[in-house]
Amino acid sequence: MTRIETARKGLITDEVRHVAKAEGIDAEQLSADLAAGVSIIPVSTNRTIPPRGIGRGLLTKINANIGTSRDRISIEDEREKLNALVRFGADAVMDLSTGGPIRELRQMILSEAPIPVGTVPIYEAAVRTVEAKKTVARMNPDDLFGVIEEHAQAGVDFVTVHSGLTLRAVERLKSEGRVLDIVSRGGSLLLEWMVLNGKENPLYDQYDRLLEIAHRYDMTLSLGDGLRPGCVEDATDRSQLEELLTLGEQRDQALAAGVQVMIEGPGHVPLNQVELNIRIQKEICKGAPFYVLGPLVTDCGMGYDHITAAIGGAVAGAAGADFLCYVTPAEHICLPDIGHVREGVVASKIAAHAADLAKGNPQALERDKKMARARKKLDWNGQIGLSFDPERVAAWRAATPPSESEVCSMCGEFCAIRTVERALRPKAPLP
Repeated sequence: MTRIETARKGLITDEVRHVAKAEGIDAEQLSADLAAGVSIIPVSTNRTIPPRGIGRGLLTKINANIGTSRDRISIEDEREKLNALVRFGADAVMDLSTGGPIRELRQMILSEAPIPVGTVPIYEAAVRTVEAKKTVARMNPDDLFGVIEEHAQAGVDFVTVHSGLTLRAVERLKSEGRVLDIVSRGGSLLLEWMVLNGKENPLYDQYDRLLEIAHRYDMTLSLGDGLRPGCVEDATDRSQLEELLTLGEQRDQALAAGVQVMIEGPGHVPLNQVELNIRIQKEICKGAPFYVLGPLVTDCGMGYDHITAAIGGAVAGAAGADFLCYVTPAEHICLPDIGHVREGVVASKIAAHAADLAKGNPQALERDKKMARARKKLDWNGQIGLSFDPERVAAWRAATPPSESEVCSMCGEFCAIRTVERALRPKAPLP
């Protein structure tokens, strides 16, 4: 039985109890939420890792992407990125490799990652097609489903599948007049296949086949947004909503089949439309966990897109998004290095925490209370430990030692906290 089917029978598993305890919620409620499809635990039956929950009433989680390209191939580099993203608190990792020894890299990540692992199988299907000296338009749908099953057998916990990109949606896209038609790599590959073959998207046309594979391994489907806006000018348009309507229907089909599912969202969205996008998704997809790719709130943040995404991610999370995909400073420029991964993870963790504060999550509120009290006490070890990048904070403090150990080198003897403490609660008569 899958997790959904087990939950429907009213059975509370040790896994559910583990997640509920970590989140500080009731195990019976979490089980009911799994049955209703508003929360998920994305762990394959073929992996043994500490389970993590995503969804209603749970802490906002973050995902970090790594992977090779044809221009940069190094399993050791990706191992270092994996270790870094785990160290700085990513809740999941996705392998987006499009070049090199993809199978070997995926196996390394599955073997070494103590967190859920996701993939986008159409990338590997496209790579294999090109390596066979054929164009992507000649890709056989059976080969695509074969790659999906191969990933499931290997223990991949969740896969992104652009199953909502239909011929009808393509026609709407043509008439939409978008500035950037499709920026989703998986979506673009499927669109090319559909247009050149004049056939329906196999992931839509054979969705039952997809559900059967996912059910067999209790693998979570992340229903991808192939028509996500690639610039703020295209945000929340008819093409985006056309696909979302289809994903809402597919969410219902997956739930009926006992398959866990989450919905992927935009994309480039101006700040004033972020909350609107979350409310629309939650309504159309009946509360399914929402996995947002940013959102990036401006198109002009190149080199700093971890910041544009963190701004959008905080607003999205506060509005109800459940899962944030990090964006690195290298977005739109190049394949990220280990430093970019670190910056992206920390920025996304801050966004998720800010969202959890807005949601009133007790764990998030308690962390900030502890930080405030550590600052009042001038407890530097406490402040360092509660920060999102303790290594950086400790290194910066050591690099700029203050004249007095209990203060910082910015304020020194004029430290506001110490001055007020001395004035309001003097321990000795004023001089």
